[in-house]
Amino acid sequence: MMKSDNDVVITGIGIVTSQGVGKEAHVALLSAAEVGAPKVETERFAPYPVHPMPEIDWSAQIPKRGDQRQMENWQRLGVFSAGLALDDAGLKTDAEACASMDMIVAAGGGERDIKVDSLIVDEALKRNDREMLLNEKLTTELRPTLFLAQLSNLVAGNISIVHKVTGSSRTFMGEESAGISAVETAFHRIRAGQSTHCLVGGAFVAERADIILLVEGIRAHATGGWHPLWSRSAEDGGGMIMGSVGAFLVLESRAHAEARGAHVYAAIDEIEGDRGNREDGRLEKRLTRLAHHASGLSKDDTVVFSGTSGVVELASREKAVLEQEFAGAPIRGYGGVTGHGMEAQFPLGLALAALSLDGAVRVPTFDARNEKPMAAPAKHAVVTTIGYTRGEGLAVLSAA
Repeated sequence: MMKSDNDVVITGIGIVTSQGVGKEAHVALLSAAEVGAPKVETERFAPYPVHPMPEIDWSAQIPKRGDQRQMENWQRLGVFSAGLALDDAGLKTDAEACASMDMIVAAGGGERDIKVDSLIVDEALKRNDREMLLNEKLTTELRPTLFLAQLSNLVAGNISIVHKVTGSSRTFMGEESAGISAVETAFHRIRAGQSTHCLVGGAFVAERADIILLVEGIRAHATGGWHPLWSRSAEDGGGMIMGSVGAFLVLESRAHAEARGAHVYAAIDEIEGDRGNREDGRLEKRLTRLAHHASGLSKDDTVVFSGTSGVVELASREKAVLEQEFAGAPIRGYGGVTGHGMEAQFPLGLALAALSLDGAVRVPTFDARNEKPMAAPAKHAVVTTIGYTRGEGLAVLSAA
């Protein structure tokens, strides 16, 4: 592609997964000769494995203890990751740039009070007037401050307070689709000249009994031990293994980035999200249409980062389309080593792709039985995310 002033480029990456804190840990993952054993917690929520949050010094990005105390972990993780991205872009101490920076956050519904949930369930086993019981417990046990502190748009609010990012602010909710829509919106605003620089991303904490219950309610969660992403099957309890993930990006127009001498990791060439019924081959039709954004790329220098959830049927259906549309291109199911990050899944895939292109690395196989080695470093990347119940997205990136 010819370069343009309104090209959308990635200049800052803030990333936290079970693999570690910051881009260095993830560059090490992407440039290793082979991927080691994943970091998986199998005891705390048995029989459901999760990829846990690494040890984090919150004070490194959230210096005030009072700010830390009034957030739960999912907000801390978002604010922390956003700070990493701003630092990486060289904008953290630029008050003028932060004041005019747009912000788009993909957020969940906040953490629940597990003790109150458990109390209601236990009491409901002893009574038949459950609607009355629910009203009693919600008015006497649930702290209003807990609910108010978990409003989804307070992730963006806390980023504004802690990091002084005070331009326009938007928050999207809706699991994987929220992350797709957040990045897609930032991309099109910058390309249209409506924005010059934007902080965009999300955070998700997997180590929560309420989230595991939600996913297992449709029998989508894996049970037992960990298996590589594409190797999971219904027979071995395969399914989604969630991971605690914080992933934020600083996106800029090429003109804005070059004017301040910023390091450019990669350019986002195209991006689109979609959603709808997946029956009767409609998922395959949508993925095929989305894949046309990358139709002009050479398969020899393209790597595909699949953000599939790990739900066995969906993973199989997506891989079949990717192998057809990008025949010969290496595919990497990144959720197999980081866990599935819900709202943060799509930003995470973009971050990993940008680091790979910037470092000109040969990304190791994440599932050696089902992924082929890279013959050479890629110059282009395709990133997908397929929601575990709904929502699809695809982006095309090029080396800077």
